[in-house]
Amino acid sequence: EILFRQPESSNLGDCPICFLPFPLDPQKTTFTGCCSKSVCNGCIYANMIRELEGSLEHRCEFCRRSVEISGEERERNMMKRIEASDREAMCEMGTRRCGEGDYSAAFDYWTRAAALGDIHAHFELSILYRDGRVVEKDDKKQLHHLEVAAIGGDVSARNNLGLFEEKTGRTDRAVKHYIIAAKLGCDNSLDALMLCYRDGLVSKEDFAGALRGHQAAIDAMKSPQREAAEEYKAGVNKC
Repeated sequence: EILFRQPESSNLGDCPICFLPFPLDPQKTTFTGCCSKSVCNGCIYANMIRELEGSLEHRCEFCRRSVEISGEERERNMMKRIEASDREAMCEMGTRRCGEGDYSAAFDYWTRAAALGDIHAHFELSILYRDGRVVEKDDKKQLHHLEVAAIGGDVSARNNLGLFEEKTGRTDRAVKHYIIAAKLGCDNSLDALMLCYRDGLVSKEDFAGALRGHQAAIDAMKSPQREAAEEYKAGVNKC
């Protein structure tokens, strides 16, 4: 069954600069306001250090444009990308509108992005159907969008599928989802698997395989630049 095939990687793909898999934590990735590209914080940090040491003008890490622009200009740039049918920009705009509490606009952007094939937009739509925001609560539509997103490699969707199946008593299917998500680096799914293993719902071999896959996925996302970026961010937050 295609639903239970193990994806080679998450839907996030690789950073376009360092070519390492994107971290699963969205807080460790930056969406550029000039070219609508996602860049890992490690590359953001490395570029910042390079510019500071060389007293250089601040430019976008990806397109190299000057990024000393206003919030309004960033918004206009993103709208241009949306008008050009950039699904990633649509999904990001949906996330921003959701953060502002405009769920109707978020639903519109995510629906358009999903129609263009954006995997994460399907996950976001599943949340709206689960919670009944803007739309009527609908388990069938929630499950549909979760499955599309999970097949496409969305780790959050895969974990939520496990929770959905566990809630309905289909623990065998839940365990399969948790194993797939854990092997992609999902901590929550690994925690769920530990409980399943404790209760005898998953074999020792499958649990060990999930542990190895989880560690391999985490290691693949690491780099000295990303670690330095986290240290820098932690220091800034203390100030």
